[in-house]
Formats: sequence, C-alpha cells, structure tokens
Amino acid sequence: MAETNSAGQEKGTSRRDFMRASSAIVAGGAVAGSLNIARAAHPYGSDTIRMGLIGCGGRGRGAASQAMNTQGGQVRLVALGDMFENQIYGTLRGLTAEHGEKIDVAKERQFTGFDAYKGVLECDLDMVILATPPGFRPLHFEAAVKAGKSVFMEKPVAVDPAGVLRVLRANDEAKKKELFVAVGLQRRHEPAYVETIQRIQDGIIGEIVLARAYWNGAKPWVKHREAQQTEMEYQLRNWYYFNWLCGDHIVEQHIHNLDVINWIMNGYPVEAQGQGGCEVRKGKEYGEIFDHHFVEFTYGSGAVMLSQCRHIEGCWNAVSEHVHGTNGYADVSGAKIYTPKGKLIYSYGKGGRDGHQQEHHDLFADIRAGKRPNEGEWGALSTMTAILGRMATYSGQKIGWQEALNSQVVISPVEKFKNLNDTPPVVPDKDGFYALPVPGQSKVV
Repeated sequence: MAETNSAGQEKGTSRRDFMRASSAIVAGGAVAGSLNIARAAHPYGSDTIRMGLIGCGGRGRGAASQAMNTQGGQVRLVALGDMFENQIYGTLRGLTAEHGEKIDVAKERQFTGFDAYKGVLECDLDMVILATPPGFRPLHFEAAVKAGKSVFMEKPVAVDPAGVLRVLRANDEAKKKELFVAVGLQRRHEPAYVETIQRIQDGIIGEIVLARAYWNGAKPWVKHREAQQTEMEYQLRNWYYFNWLCGDHIVEQHIHNLDVINWIMNGYPVEAQGQGGCEVRKGKEYGEIFDHHFVEFTYGSGAVMLSQCRHIEGCWNAVSEHVHGTNGYADVSGAKIYTPKGKLIYSYGKGGRDGHQQEHHDLFADIRAGKRPNEGEWGALSTMTAILGRMATYSGQKIGWQEALNSQVVISPVEKFKNLNDTPPVVPDKDGFYALPVPGQSKVV
C-alpha cells in the first residue's frame, strides 16, 4: 500500500516559529533568530500549537478532539466560540474529560452570540477550527484569514455561489500569507480512497464515461421548537432544515460523494439538470428543504455523473461512489476494481478508512514539517458542485456552471444579524409551515 502522511513520520521546523516568521521571510526582512534553528532539528518542532474552536456542536467537538489526538507535539485548545452558552459548556466538559490538561479555556476566552467568532480570533492562536452551520463559513473564514489564523474548516464551505466566491477570494489571501487551510472532506485522506483513485487515474479502467454517487439514508436529527424561543433561535438550533444555514442535505452531506467524483475526474461539472421534492417529510419541523434529489451532472469530457441523495425511510440506502470506464468498473467506496466481465483485479482490503482522524494526522504532520497545505480551492468548488445540483432540482432547469457561479441570488445574509430577536431570512406562514421550492417557478439565478 502507498505511504500516507501520519504523525511521527516527518521532521521539520518549530511550527510556531516558522509561522510567525513567514510573512517577514516572504518580505525578505526576517530578523536573526526568527527561526529557532536548534529546535528545528527536532521532529515536528517542540512548540505547542494553540487552537481555537468556533462552533461547539458535535462535529466541532469531534474535530477538536481529533486535532488533539495527533502526535509529534502538543495541541492545546485555548478558546471557544458558539452562538449558545450551553454548547460551550457541553464541549468544555466533554473535551476536558477526554483530553485533560490539553484544555486551557479560561472564562475570558469563552465567547457567545453572533460575534463569538470575533472574540476567538482576537485570542493568541495559531489556528482555528470553523465548525458552525455552513451558512456562516464564508464570513468566519474571511475573518480568520484577515486575522492571520490558519484554518481547518468543516465542509461545506458555503451555501450559495456568493459565499463560494467569497471563500475563494479569502483563500487567495491565505496563500499570500502562507496560512494553511484544510477542509473536512476526509475521504481525500483515507488510504483506501487514495490508492483506489490513483489506480483509476492511472487508467486501469480506461476512459471514464459514467459515474454514480449516492447519499441515500434515513432522516437525520431534528430539533423541535421549544417554548419562549424566538424564530431566530429555533432556526439556529434546528439549522439542518433551513437553506440559509445548511444549504439542503445535497450540500451538507452529499458533498462528500460529489467531491470524490470531482477528485477522480480532476475537474468540475459544466452543467447540471435534475429533479427533487419533499415526498414524505411533511412536518413543520422539517423547514424548507427537500427529502430527495436526483441530479445529472455533465463534465467537460462528456462523462456523466448520476447523483442521488434521499432521506426517506423504507427505501434502498447507499452512501457510495462508483465509476465506469471503457475497460472496467470501480466500486470506489468499496476500494475494488473489476474488469468489464466482473473479474476482481484490485482490492484495497481492510482498514484505511478512518478519514476524520487521518485528515488531522496528515494536517499536523505537514504543519510540523513546515509545509503549507491548502485545500481551500477544491473545498469551495466541490461545495459549488453541490450548490449547482440544488439549483437544478429547485428550479427544474438545466443550469451551466458559470451561470450558477455568477448568480446574484444570496440566501445567507448572515452579516446583517446581531441578536436572537432578529428576523431570519425565511419565516413560517400563519399555520407554521415554511415555503418549499417549486420546480418551474423558483428563482435560483
């Protein structure tokens, strides 16, 4: 099996010295002693990496924990930010029980509300994890880069084309500042995927003509409305079901499978058309998103990806990716490759799947080796792929990539909100229901 980056494999400079000196080095004005040469001789450097977390839900807690599980030097959590105080308390309790002295979040470094991200970014940090609902991601990423913080951000990185463009612009600035940027599309770090896709790209199945991608499963969590909640608080806590926060499940979840196909194709679709709707999920608590999407994406080569994502119980379920070529077929998620007649010619075997942890092993090994990984561009463009699919299913139209990317429709104006009494972008009707998109009528560009 091919080697993969993991903690304990590489040597590099002291990470904090390297990062703090980087801008001076680029300008040609680094002073003597900016890089600690003696410490640079040790594996990964010996500094502690000071980390902040913005977004203290389950994925944020998980990402912070996985960062602190890496080896080669200590990672310390020193600041927390979330919309809600109870989220901070829960994360602090859980991570302290798990990681003990690696948690050093004094009360003055705990921030709540819409401006919590600003407080975290003003702290003495080397990096920040962005794990709020994705509607906030462009704003928070842009602010982190402006503050000179390196970033690990969860996928998706936006919910509308304007947000994607904002992330791309901020990512260009991150490169200029030599900040690292990682995106939580963890399949790109799983050895089983890496090796299988390398063989596909080397031509083992010939020219790819068809791809299939699925995220079909049961319905996810739901948060019911509680007494005394404002409409804003209710939507923020039940964020999965509101497009200005989530982008619909084709963006929030199915992005993983779409990203795998983009990775294989080494590019992005040029157009999409599809259909979707809300067939069984009729309750008020399910907000404004569809329960199924089917999209036909076309790439510049003429290859087609058929994409399905569905939240309907009692149906065929699959979370997987497959590609068909002129000389064979690959079950990508299964890490197996076959001849046209079905003979198995490659199998990765067991293991190589723990991407959520591996992406942090890879990231921190790179950091301690003095490297500057940047996953921002393909994180943004795979997010745009998912958004393009949603635009096609909501409108019922065939939509080109550039047409979608240049869309002037903004669904997540998060900067205008200041407190929980503000009115969110969508509100229920007199009966408590939210308007659903209507193919043939809904405006998406």
